[in-house]
Amino acid sequence: MVEVLQQIINGIAIGGVYVLIALGLTTVFGILGIAHFAHGSVSMFGGYLTFFFVTSWGIPLLLAILIALLVGLVLGVLIELLAYRPVRDANHINAFIVALGLTMMVEGINLELFGHEQVVIPTDFSRVFNIGGVTIPELRLYVILAAALLIAAMTVFVERTKTGQAIRAVAENRDAAILMGVNVKTIPLVVFAISTALGVCAGVMVGSLFAIAPGIGEGLVVKGFAVLILGGLGSIPGAVVGGLVLGITEALAAGFISSAYKDVIAFVVMISVLLFRPQGLMGKA
Repeated sequence: MVEVLQQIINGIAIGGVYVLIALGLTTVFGILGIAHFAHGSVSMFGGYLTFFFVTSWGIPLLLAILIALLVGLVLGVLIELLAYRPVRDANHINAFIVALGLTMMVEGINLELFGHEQVVIPTDFSRVFNIGGVTIPELRLYVILAAALLIAAMTVFVERTKTGQAIRAVAENRDAAILMGVNVKTIPLVVFAISTALGVCAGVMVGSLFAIAPGIGEGLVVKGFAVLILGGLGSIPGAVVGGLVLGITEALAAGFISSAYKDVIAFVVMISVLLFRPQGLMGKA
C-alpha cells in the first residue's frame, strides 16, 4: 500500500506538469482551433532560460523564474502576431504547417543558444519528508503546490475576470462575441501570452525535477495532447483530470511494470479514448 501511495505522489507531481502543458494547449485550441505543436519546445526554452539565468548570471531561482515568465509573455504575443495571425483566416492546413515549422525553429534556437547537453536547473530544495512511510522530496512537494496554485489561478481568471469571460465568449461563438463588443483581435494575444507563461512554468518544473535536453519538448507536447484527448478538447477541468490520470497511470506503470513502458501509456490512452469516447472524459459530444 505504501508503495502504491509513493507512486501516486510521484504521478501527481508529473501530472501537474502535464496539466500546465495541456492548459496552454487547450486555451489556444479552444480560441483559435490551432494545434500549437511548438508549445513543448517553447516550454523547454523557458526552462533553458531559467537555467541560464541561475547558473551564468547567478540570479536567485525565484527571480530567474519571474524573468523567464515575463520573457514567455512577450514571446507568446510575438508568436501569435508573427506566426499564427497571418494564417488565421486561411485553410487549417496552413496553421498546421506553421505550427510544425515553428517547432523546428524553436528547437533550433534552443540548440544554438544553449547547446545539446542535458541540463538540470539547480535548486536548494534538498530535504526529504517521510509521512507514514511515504517519501516526499521537498522539491516534488513544491512542484505539486505550485502546479495547484497555477491551476487555481487559471480557473479563477477564466471564470471570474472580464478578460476570462471574453475568452470564453470568443471560444463559444466568435461572431456573437464581436456583437457584444469583445475585441477579438486582442483575445488571441492574451491567450498566447498566458499559454506560453504556463509552458515556461512547466519547463522550469521539468528542468528542476528531471532534466532539459533537445527533443524533450516534442515528447512533452505529445503528452499534452494525450491529456487533451483524455479530458476533452477545450475543457479546462478535463485538462486537469486528464493530466492527473495520465501522470498517475505512468507512475504506477513505471513502478510496478517497467519504466520502459512509461511513455507508451500516452499513446495507448489516446488511441483508446479516440476509439471508445472521442469527446473525452469531460468533453461535449
